[in-house]
Amino acid sequence: MKIDHGNLRALAAVVREGSFERAASALNVTPSAVSQRVKALEARMGRLLVQRTVPAVPTPDGQVLVQLAEQTALLEHDALDRLGLEGDAVPHASIAVAVNHDSLETWFMEAARLFAARSRATLDLQSEDQDHTAALLRNGSVMGAVTALADPVQGCRIHPLGSMRYVATCTPEFHARHFAQGVNARSLASAPVLVFNRKDALQARFARKVMGDVPWQPPVWWLPSSRAFVQATLDGLGWTMNPLPLINEALESGRLVPLRARATEDVPLYWQHWRVNSQAMEALTQSVLAAAGNLVRRR
Repeated sequence: MKIDHGNLRALAAVVREGSFERAASALNVTPSAVSQRVKALEARMGRLLVQRTVPAVPTPDGQVLVQLAEQTALLEHDALDRLGLEGDAVPHASIAVAVNHDSLETWFMEAARLFAARSRATLDLQSEDQDHTAALLRNGSVMGAVTALADPVQGCRIHPLGSMRYVATCTPEFHARHFAQGVNARSLASAPVLVFNRKDALQARFARKVMGDVPWQPPVWWLPSSRAFVQATLDGLGWTMNPLPLINEALESGRLVPLRARATEDVPLYWQHWRVNSQAMEALTQSVLAAAGNLVRRR
């Protein structure tokens, strides 16, 4: 069975962009043309390939074809690039990658810099919680991901990166006000806490170590920005688990203090990417591994 590559590209664009309208803009065609191409591919396959939801998401069968489309585009870019062709002769390739928020704010942009020196492809970076980036690999939205998932996603290679160290911190003034009698179930229940978003479970895990099975319902500041998160801690809004690379200086200067001894948690990170024999993907993997060198290593 032959598959029309134009129809494949349309399907991949719908999944990547999240809608038929945005896919049409990315492909420089009309939404009607994108719809016709996807319907033609579905008719050819004899099954539904994309759910017309907001955002549009692939069916399990659609995921297989999205991966085929993205891999084909990347391999085409690699082949023409290795032939020494330049300019419009080499189709642009952009590798979709999911990166957890704190890695994006600390070490991953060094990986992007290294990759830019090794490849003519670009990156389409998507920011997501480290416990959820693997889901984007599974549904075909991205080709690579920095994830906390230690088990390989089907069809992917996995590389251990080390761990991101988090420290439960607050200002000395906040500590004196809320934890003068110690960090315990009572003080944690009343002290305001900063939480990145509803997927962020780091603070709850730390509290569970102290409180056990006692319900924890503290006052919460919801703040979905890594750097604003640190600033809010420095401003005394609450305590939280901050990534060590962003607060090293504040800890050394005493502007922030740990809530207690052993107030750290190391979150292991992994680089997972589709199994594709691509020069660009290999360059990206080597760049990610090199940039992750400052993460905490197992002893």
